[in-house]
Amino acid sequence: MSNISVIKSNDPQAAGDDAASFDHDELQLQRLGYKQSLHRSWSIVESFAASFCALNFIGGVRSAFFLGIEAGGPAALWSSYLITIIFMWITAAVLAEICSALPLSGSIYIWAAESAGPRHARLFGFLVAWWACTAWMTFSASNSQTTANYLVSILAIYDVDIPGGIDNSNVKWRAIIWAFSEAFFILSIAINYLPPKWYSRIFRLAIGLIMLDFFLCVTWLPLGVSKTYGFRSAKDVFTSTYNGTGAPPIWNWMLSFLFTAGTLVGFDASGHIAEETKNASIVAARGLFSSAVATGILGFATAILFLFCTPDFETLFALDAPQPFVQIYAVALGRGGAVFMSILAMIGLVLNTSIAVVAASRLIFAVARDGVLPGSKWIGQVTQDGQPRNAVTVMFIFGAAILCTILPSQVAFTSLVSAGGIPTVAAYALIPLLRLIFTPNSFRSTHFKLGRFRKPFYLAASVFNTFVLAVMLSPFVFPVTKDTFNFACVIFGSVSIFAVLCWRFMPADQWLRNDQLGQMYDAIEIEQ
Repeated sequence: MSNISVIKSNDPQAAGDDAASFDHDELQLQRLGYKQSLHRSWSIVESFAASFCALNFIGGVRSAFFLGIEAGGPAALWSSYLITIIFMWITAAVLAEICSALPLSGSIYIWAAESAGPRHARLFGFLVAWWACTAWMTFSASNSQTTANYLVSILAIYDVDIPGGIDNSNVKWRAIIWAFSEAFFILSIAINYLPPKWYSRIFRLAIGLIMLDFFLCVTWLPLGVSKTYGFRSAKDVFTSTYNGTGAPPIWNWMLSFLFTAGTLVGFDASGHIAEETKNASIVAARGLFSSAVATGILGFATAILFLFCTPDFETLFALDAPQPFVQIYAVALGRGGAVFMSILAMIGLVLNTSIAVVAASRLIFAVARDGVLPGSKWIGQVTQDGQPRNAVTVMFIFGAAILCTILPSQVAFTSLVSAGGIPTVAAYALIPLLRLIFTPNSFRSTHFKLGRFRKPFYLAASVFNTFVLAVMLSPFVFPVTKDTFNFACVIFGSVSIFAVLCWRFMPADQWLRNDQLGQMYDAIEIEQ
């Protein structure tokens, strides 16, 4: 039985449309082998916001901007961003095509399974399931530390003395970062226990705060810069280069994709809430693709803005706060302005993390629903209002534990979270490749048809994301030592091996059963 309540509306036509949408959504879910258990009350706004706010273009650009400057300088940053936008839009279109046919919670591993066809479905389903769990669960913890960096950077501009100094080798400093990070993470988790109707307002609030942040950066920041240290020249912005990685010149330029791709990964979040979205086969795909388009345009505009508004290289790399933009704001806008912009960024990041937890918890719920996790029966339970709160609790336990690695070693924590975006990019590369090789003419039930562009899109998305994966697995600082080695490759490899072992030794009747996958495959071949 569905737990969806009867819709009450003063508009008979609207109520009828909603009822018809629910009937279609439930019928599609049944054809795919599941019954409705989550609430289904969200619309295109929430679907768009799930990915748009999880990506948080302005927060993402600020967090990784200095990586982009070190790897190739301004010329590499803006040109690589343009290339990334084009190929990520192609990737989003490929995933939207699949999302329309398979609008399921924890969707991305099901997308991979069905893209591989009946013969290879279980293997690639297992692989992407564990990749996705690793990515979304570590990202939330990482984002909480990013939020904490703003707070401690405010202390830096007021010259607050920290015993032992601002240094990751200082255990007292790490303890402060850990405490703030845990506090922000707990707040983000707590928001997830709100009823669906209330959380709908969180989606809208997050969009509003992100756009307010962007508006103030476009207006207030340039005004402050014009009155203080002045703008960078157009020549500096569009032609100057920089090598802060020590890598050979060509690979140094390629490393700029670590910044550009990192700010555009995560638009599959709209798919993770598809079972809670009305008219999901259309709306979820639109939310996924439109959020990628909006993030690309606004993210590129933000990157260009910051290139003009940041000081020269010498001044830029002398900034020593954990989040250097707080110091830039302090110089351009004064301390009060820096505090205001930092608080706005922190609130935005807390909501950003909370929405990422929404996506992650739906993924955990989906995996538990299929019976693969210890305690799956409890984890897969939903509340009377259709929320997977136990999955949110599991997300809290896992994220809080990851943050605890800050205490013994900042390197250990950084190594764990550095792998956060890599599994998602790997999935973005693998799924189009599977479509190209095994199922190029399948998914006829989709409403988001790529037509004659589908095969070129599959090839382009797979090749580009494979290249980005290589960049993310590469060392960022050369020469490579034990202190600069990128442990992301070790973590990613370990997760992949674990996934293959699970596929090999877990009985086929326990998770991703062949009959279930076959039922889904038959359902997506029904022409709309």
